[in-house]
This record gives sequence, structure tokens and C-alpha cells, in this order.
Amino acid sequence: MGNCDWCNLSEEDKRFQVYDGEFWYVFLSDEQDYIGRCIFVLKRHCGSLSDLTVDEWEELHKLVCKVETCLKAVLGAALCNWSCLMNNFYKEAAPDPHLHIHVRPRYDKPVMLNGSTYTDSEFGHHYALNKSGIISAEDKEEVFIRLKEWLNR
Repeated sequence: MGNCDWCNLSEEDKRFQVYDGEFWYVFLSDEQDYIGRCIFVLKRHCGSLSDLTVDEWEELHKLVCKVETCLKAVLGAALCNWSCLMNNFYKEAAPDPHLHIHVRPRYDKPVMLNGSTYTDSEFGHHYALNKSGIISAEDKEEVFIRLKEWLNR
């Protein structure tokens, strides 16, 4: 749609794309409050899970399995939290939601990247909103490379 950020992604916006499916993109999130956090974005403008086609659902199911397996294998995630909340779109005067799904890997052990240690201090609890998660650019790049290589092999 005309003003939809997800429908108008620039090449820079796609910088951290880890997977390109038939119906879905998968991006490493800008926010790495949970190491390996990704966003699934439907390639067409659609405002609700209930409006997905059978083919979109099938690919989503395969991607959920694939990405969850990847996060466990590559980063040691114990589990993944999935969310499709869409609330921020409805803060606008004329909401125009675009379906996207967040995955937050959760860790029962520290994640080691380039000599840095990251701990999931809320493990076993609901993920924290507005969690401060500072990860170096070098470590984010490392996560990106690992995920992209695994998902596209």
C-alpha cells in the first residue's frame, strides 16, 4: 500500500534479510534485545492472520519450523517466543496494518559472540517489553551471518 513501510522496503531496509521465501521475508530485527530476534514479514499487504491464503500458511509453518531449528542449532536457543500483536498500527488515525510476526529466541545459557557474553535474564518468564538490549555492531553482524548461512544452505 502507498504509505506502508513494509510494502516500501528500500535496499538499506533489506540489509539484514536472512531469508527470502515465496510469500515471506525473514529479517534479523534491528532490536537485538533477545539475541537472534527476527521478524517475518508477509510480502503482500495483508492486515490479519485470518486473511492468509493456504499457501501463505503452509510456507509460514515451514519457516517457523526452519527458523526455530536454526536459532536452536546456531545460537543455542532453548525455546522461541512468537508474537503477532499489530497494536502499533492502531495508534494511527487511519490504521493500515501489515502482517508481521516477531520471534524472540530465549536462552537458558549465556550466548557467546566474539568474546562477548549475553544473558537472557528473564528466561522462564514472559519476554520484557522495551528491554534494553545493547549488542555491538560486530556481534549483530556475526548473528546475521550465522543465521543467513544456516537458513540458505
